[in-house]
Amino acid sequence: MNGISQPASSRPLSLPLLWLMAAATGLAVSGNYYAQPLLPTIAGTFGTTETAAAGIVTTAQLSYGAGLLLLVPIADLRERRSLIVALMLLAAAGLALSSLAPTLPLLLVGTAVTGFCSVVAQVLVPFAATLAAPEQRGRAVGTVMSGLLLGILLARTVAGGISSLFDWRAVYVVAAGAMVVCALALWRALPRYRENAGLGYGALLQSVLRLFIEEPVLRVRAVLGMLSFALFSLFWTPLAFLLAAPPYTYPDAVIGLFGLAGAAGALAASWAGRMSDHGKGTASTWLGLGGLLLCWLPLGFAQSSLAALLAGVLILDLAVQLVHVSNQNAIYALRPQARNRLNAGYMTCYFIGGAAGSWLAACLYPRAGWPGIVAAGTCIAALGILIGLRGLRRDGRRAD
Repeated sequence: MNGISQPASSRPLSLPLLWLMAAATGLAVSGNYYAQPLLPTIAGTFGTTETAAAGIVTTAQLSYGAGLLLLVPIADLRERRSLIVALMLLAAAGLALSSLAPTLPLLLVGTAVTGFCSVVAQVLVPFAATLAAPEQRGRAVGTVMSGLLLGILLARTVAGGISSLFDWRAVYVVAAGAMVVCALALWRALPRYRENAGLGYGALLQSVLRLFIEEPVLRVRAVLGMLSFALFSLFWTPLAFLLAAPPYTYPDAVIGLFGLAGAAGALAASWAGRMSDHGKGTASTWLGLGGLLLCWLPLGFAQSSLAALLAGVLILDLAVQLVHVSNQNAIYALRPQARNRLNAGYMTCYFIGGAAGSWLAACLYPRAGWPGIVAAGTCIAALGILIGLRGLRRDGRRAD
């Protein structure tokens, strides 16, 4: 380490700092999800199709995946606080550009900038793991991941409410201002911390690929994460179109409120962290994989039953977080000195899965409607269980 590095034990992770990091993580990642309840309104503004408007979600996830691969490993080279604040401010600039976009292509550019830089969330998560005491690491990761999930879910609620009060552009203006304020708070509260990986940038990126070759736990967990987030995006991307059409015909504000239905998933993140602290990470993963399959039973009736839709949302979001947090705790235990690179590799796969789910939803929904979404989701969830049967049985003991 260089001269400003300090071991985690000398910079304890206080509860207020942990909460600030959780809030910052949620705020950063929410920039990728504001558009989801607004897609029908945005499509109307630019006179484009539902499929073209859904490209906003895919762009956000692909740019986020690129940022994970290209930006997150830099945290193993650069001072963390400065990197975190710089990325927060750049993400705010992307949101500001989106608010001013006169055309859909320029909105996509703003979305790409925001998505690329909002990977600051994935610098904050391993940073919390580094600052936490070893016996509290799972809880710290779970708390920050709770903030991330709440950001994903409440972004839809906030966006729908602001859009109904003003218009969809106001959503991006408010979000940009909030990011700037949060960046200033992080600059004051975070400790200066730097690790020296002993590698240049190119070698650092190559080492991410090498980790996949050398660590079977990372490979298995990355695939499971990819499939779980594909299911998450497969559901949430077309949901606004389902709710805007008969028999629901809901406005943006009501569509946004459906994010609250999945907020219980934040509890699952903390629960999964505690299970990992007690050596039950694989059990948490299995609970999540089972939920990813079970949720499509009530979701099959979502076109006609609001109760079934809400039950499916709750199960889906709980399951996604159980899988995701147990995955992260498993990979963070592999090589503490390479947590950012492990996280970069895992989360790149995770958001490739999300982008694939959004793309699949954009293709399926106009052609096969909601039944096509349910059929695809059931098949992907079953594939996850098959991979878990093979991979977790072999690697579960090492992962825990």
